[in-house]
Amino acid sequence: MSMKKKDRLLYKLKKPQSETFLKRAIFFAAIVLVLFVTVSVLASSFFEKRFQSSSLKGTLHIFSTEQLVTFMGTVNPYFKQGLPNSYQPPSMQSLSFELATNIKPGDIRSLLGRELPGFAIFDTEIVVAGEGTDYTTLPIESAPPLDVLLKEREVAEENLKVEESEKDKPKPDMTTNGRKVVYVYQSHSYESFLPLLKGASAPDDANSSNPEANMIRVGGMLANELEQRGIGVQQDRTNIGEKLKERGWKHGNAYQLTREIVQTAVADNNDITFSFDLHRDSLRRDMTTATINGKSYAKLMFVIGRANPDFEKNLQLAEELHNLLKEKYPGLSRGVILKPKTEGNGVYNQDLSDRAALMEVGGVDNNLEEIQRSMDAFADVFAEFYWKDEKVNAGGQ
Repeated sequence: MSMKKKDRLLYKLKKPQSETFLKRAIFFAAIVLVLFVTVSVLASSFFEKRFQSSSLKGTLHIFSTEQLVTFMGTVNPYFKQGLPNSYQPPSMQSLSFELATNIKPGDIRSLLGRELPGFAIFDTEIVVAGEGTDYTTLPIESAPPLDVLLKEREVAEENLKVEESEKDKPKPDMTTNGRKVVYVYQSHSYESFLPLLKGASAPDDANSSNPEANMIRVGGMLANELEQRGIGVQQDRTNIGEKLKERGWKHGNAYQLTREIVQTAVADNNDITFSFDLHRDSLRRDMTTATINGKSYAKLMFVIGRANPDFEKNLQLAEELHNLLKEKYPGLSRGVILKPKTEGNGVYNQDLSDRAALMEVGGVDNNLEEIQRSMDAFADVFAEFYWKDEKVNAGGQ
């Protein structure tokens, strides 16, 4: 036996037992800690929601059809026969990297969008561009701190008076017979308009808790117009700002709060078929105002959440309403856009209904007369769509 081997053997024999025990104890403690953390994370509400089938579908949506077929082809080669001859499958390393990081190799926007302020707006997809709509005129959400949103502002009472359109409208030929089939709510109920507030001049100033001067008033206008056309409406009039304050939540939790409200409404009223979340854009007058037959209107835009796994049906609804507006009121609709989680909430509670949309109504500079005309026009178009849809459904039964 060589001297080196003898020395190592002697060292092991003389090695203190306490040192060996300490290392084993540390190793055992590390294993217990890893198991504890793993179980805690998997049992958390985050993963409880993430492992739902709808969430999994939303995650897989980041891949193209060809990429998903490539994945399935690793198990069953027959799937690959459906791929185009020109298709070059990405490497497994590339697909794994994209799934883990949501960064697409070769697309620098997926990386820069998380680092450069405002760059993520290009993740928004313009599905249908209305007149004057491009990436420079997409809706802007003003999100000042909650204490700023809840600041009491003096209302310009003289600008709150507006004549509702044609109060002597003839009684509608068809009605929903008391059924409330449309649900109208306002996730950012505190959004207001500069002409309605004294001393307000900047977009961040256009907020009010007064229901006669914020989006609750706009929702009431739409509800009234639809009711006059025989369509029953249930409107939520919750002061979202106050509710957020009560819970210690921030502006960003507004959709989380209204989700509870919408879920309760749908559970209590099985007749609800359509739902519209009304908002006000922070863009200025030149981009949010249309002139039709010599009268000014507050422009409308439809926003659909792409993070909703079943967004296609809601997108179809928005496109159909846009096309009807374009036909009857050219220039009123700014179009239809898809927004992911990188640029906004991404779902907007639209996963609760396949006939839901978020609608931007005008901008900070529009007045109530312009908003009233727009709600009248939208109700006109929606009523046409609704009764036609009812006939189609009745015929199919």
